[in-house]
Amino acid sequence: MKKLLALLLILLTSCTISYKFNGASINYNLIKTISISDFPIRAALVYPPLEETFTNMLKDSYTRQTQLQMVDANGDLQIEGEITGYDVTPQAVGSDAYATMTRLTITVKVTFVNTKESQYDFENRTFTAYQDFSSDRMLTDVQDELISVICEELVDLIFNATVANW
Repeated sequence: MKKLLALLLILLTSCTISYKFNGASINYNLIKTISISDFPIRAALVYPPLEETFTNMLKDSYTRQTQLQMVDANGDLQIEGEITGYDVTPQAVGSDAYATMTRLTITVKVTFVNTKESQYDFENRTFTAYQDFSSDRMLTDVQDELISVICEELVDLIFNATVANW
């Protein structure tokens, strides 16, 4: 019994399995740096804090979830783009013919360059995310909260499109 227990302990301590749950599949032997440009707002409706909020969330995501070093320009991976849509639209109409739900939609256009593995490049790919809110609330009361949730979803979509090459 002692020999079996000792053998089991040796096997358990000598084998290690490593999983990454963030979905990143980066060859760190080739790719060491990333540069992310600011995403200017080119939408008809402009909410100035959106540019900084989105860009910072995007940079934070790669910093937290990868081992890549953030550089100002010419990274092994390069991400740039613009915010092309910031739209508010009515969604559900109540019995009184007034909207009961409103949707805030944010659209970004992204260009991705992988200088080491160009088969993963893409240009002007559009990503869109939205959140609905009750029409009895003013956009100005909920937009910071909505922007945070929408940007988080957009960042996940972009992260998966750029470094989760399954």
